[in-house]
Amino acid sequence: MSPFYNMQARSITGEQISFNYFQGQVVLIVNTASACGFTPQYAGLNELYTTYASQGFTILGFPCNQFGHQEPGDNQTIQLFCSQHFDIHFPLFEKIDVNGPNAHPLYQWLTKSLPGFWGRKVRWNFTKFLLNRNGQPIARYASSKKPDRLRKDIEKALRENC
Repeated sequence: MSPFYNMQARSITGEQISFNYFQGQVVLIVNTASACGFTPQYAGLNELYTTYASQGFTILGFPCNQFGHQEPGDNQTIQLFCSQHFDIHFPLFEKIDVNGPNAHPLYQWLTKSLPGFWGRKVRWNFTKFLLNRNGQPIARYASSKKPDRLRKDIEKALRENC
């Protein structure tokens, strides 16, 4: 079983969520921020989610304030922003660290499994990790990669029976 399914995090509303809940789904994990040049990607992410959710796809959004302090609000403020500006339907989680000694275990595992061009660090907001239906990381995307450009990889992962 993938280590992903043994992990958990608190939702943006404070509920403890086991990632075992997402077993069998293709999962896109994204560190987000409300005041970033990439923040408009929320709209594209939400479109991906609504397009593919019925086929076993989900997105997990993890707000992070480690890059330019572009996510300064508390969880309630972040949730309100995402709802009012982008009508987000995919699961959002509490604000976390993705780098450093306090990095969430999920990001420690993701960056070890799929190091990027700069090594194990996440370089900026809206870095994306794609997991297959078995919870294995299969792709990492830079912040600049727009959500719409992930469709081919998502569709391929949805077709595969791992």
